[in-house]
Amino acid sequence: MEVIYRSTRNSDETAKASEAILKGLAGEGGLFVPDHIPALDKSFDELSEMSYREVAYAVMKLMFTDFTEEELMYCINSAYDSKFDTEKIAPVVHKNGAFFLELFHGRTIAFKDMALSILPYLLTTSAKKNGVSNEIVILTATSGDTGKAALAGFADVPGTRIAVFYPKNGVSPIQEKQMVTERGKNTFVAGITGNFDDAQTGVKKMFQDTELAAYLSEKGFQFSSANSINIGRLVPQMVYYVYAYTRLIKDKVISSGDKINVVVPTGNFGNILAAYYASKMGLPVNKFICASNDNKVLFDFFTTGKYDRNREFILTTSPSMDILISSNLERLIYHIAGDDAEKNRQLMKDLSEKGCYEITDDMKEKLSCFYGNWSSEAEVASEIKKIYENEGYIIDTHTAVAANVYDKYVKETGDTTPSVIASTASPYKFTRSVMTAIDPAYEEKTDFLLVDELSKLSGVKIPDAIEDIRSAEVLHKTVCDKEDMEKVVKGFLGV
Repeated sequence: MEVIYRSTRNSDETAKASEAILKGLAGEGGLFVPDHIPALDKSFDELSEMSYREVAYAVMKLMFTDFTEEELMYCINSAYDSKFDTEKIAPVVHKNGAFFLELFHGRTIAFKDMALSILPYLLTTSAKKNGVSNEIVILTATSGDTGKAALAGFADVPGTRIAVFYPKNGVSPIQEKQMVTERGKNTFVAGITGNFDDAQTGVKKMFQDTELAAYLSEKGFQFSSANSINIGRLVPQMVYYVYAYTRLIKDKVISSGDKINVVVPTGNFGNILAAYYASKMGLPVNKFICASNDNKVLFDFFTTGKYDRNREFILTTSPSMDILISSNLERLIYHIAGDDAEKNRQLMKDLSEKGCYEITDDMKEKLSCFYGNWSSEAEVASEIKKIYENEGYIIDTHTAVAANVYDKYVKETGDTTPSVIASTASPYKFTRSVMTAIDPAYEEKTDFLLVDELSKLSGVKIPDAIEDIRSAEVLHKTVCDKEDMEKVVKGFLGV
């Protein structure tokens, strides 16, 4: 049975998978959601004997039903190849009483590579399927990791261009260097004088501007998105939770059908929503543990049922989570509202106009499978130091948020269910924060000296992603006000 995608804000707007991937965002600012999620048609024991690529096909074929087997296998095989520095693609490592799912072995050493390696192929295949002749312009806001992963994925892909906006003072030095040294001829990067939410709002505004769309179409361009608001990003993220579960079966940690907990450090809510969607396919999840940093808007939401972005925006050492508008949460709100687009639209209107909304008690009851908590900056640093001293294993700041929240969950509940922690970035991406957490004396060293020290401490080879930018030339120097984002995009396109 074909999966049709509907807008979270207009039940009459529907699309096939390839159409939803091409559009990125639905009309009226809505997001595309599946009208149903099919059950896995392979047993977990069968899946446990499969490679990452084979598991990816078993999951994605159920969600992208208008792709042929040949088309989908082309996308999967093109994405999950030697660009990953481990054959397993997403290894599962047992440390500190939990199972760390290492999602950072791709080209830009962050979990975004897992989906952004395949999105360009899904997008260009979708364009062919739908007879699109316009050049596709990927428009993306990033809080740090999506930007470089998207740039790497789309660099020099024929028929595409990509423009990335990031908060000028809101990403780590290495994240920024990765973006501004991008060599792809079809790429453009700009820092904005604002925070991530400003960048994301500016991108959404351009997507919703019908006059701008018509003007660009005349010039031979059309927008699409590489953010996790695009289901071409979201669905591939479902794969690694199914894969992790089946690795635990293969390693005889659990038996098929046993439940696990999933722990995700989250800002934009896409990664944890992918786990929730995987559970709707049949993945046995006991609890979705949502880990926040000081920008704990999601913790407050799961605790009170009220989503309120009217608060101070805090810059932390886990910048990819420095977000107050969690875009993908809208998909979950739509589902717990009974797939009611009108009800969801009103809540999102309240968020836009008042900066907050509150769900009903009935909706809140449907969130019982979620647990939310948060970690302070001191707790994040302490977690990194503790795991290093106990295990000799070094994690990044985002993973430390998740590990610390998991510790709190276990203390509160006594739950001993085997738990998978999404390890979302390499510690090499946040060397200063990681190394000074282990020993404050490292504060005096330069970023790249810290990279060398981290390699000595961890025994892990310095990733190519870091070696490549040591002496790379800065090619993207644009900084603009948030009000000027449309103007600089037009400049990049030469229109």
